[in-house]
Amino acid sequence: MELPVYKIDGSESGKKVVLDERIFGIEPNDHAIYLDVKQYLANQRQGTHKTKDRSEVAYSTKKLIRQKGSGGARHGSLKAGIYVGGGRVFGPQPRSYRSKLNKKLKQLARFSALSYKAKENAIVMVEPFTMEAPKTKEFIQIMQNIKAGNRKVLVVLPENSQNIYLSSRNLPEVKVITVDEINTYAILNSYSMVMVDGVQEILASRIK
Repeated sequence: MELPVYKIDGSESGKKVVLDERIFGIEPNDHAIYLDVKQYLANQRQGTHKTKDRSEVAYSTKKLIRQKGSGGARHGSLKAGIYVGGGRVFGPQPRSYRSKLNKKLKQLARFSALSYKAKENAIVMVEPFTMEAPKTKEFIQIMQNIKAGNRKVLVVLPENSQNIYLSSRNLPEVKVITVDEINTYAILNSYSMVMVDGVQEILASRIK
């Protein structure tokens, strides 16, 4: 797949890049994508949820009624889960939701997501650029010039640029990441991708 490289003013630079078919032209594997996204979202969970069980509720431990002879069920404490204010039965406890996936599977999922974007013609290539200072207005103008879209735009940089990141931080529909941070969820959670020229070469060099 061949794409033109745009300048930040929206004009074509005259250069064209050929996207590696091993990354942007494979048959997408939906199950690999599902497993990778599921793992990514699970790993974002803090797992700090907590409820009090009957051993932690602050109530009297006095036995309510005698064991036998009342004609009703046996009760030993107001802390029991059947009473209002009692302890939660089998409630959530702090735990880790982290899981692991094989590197090959994660790579397949990532390449499948990139192939979907390529098939949808949702990738825009732009020549490397820098910003002298954090300017959100200037960044918005660049996105408009290259027709990146205005809904969930993922900008992928070959290396970290603090000024570009700070310029986009206040824009809820734009997410700026480096090629090292690219993941299946971020790709699929965007309507269009803006890749700075050079990112495709870094991705190709990491194929195992």
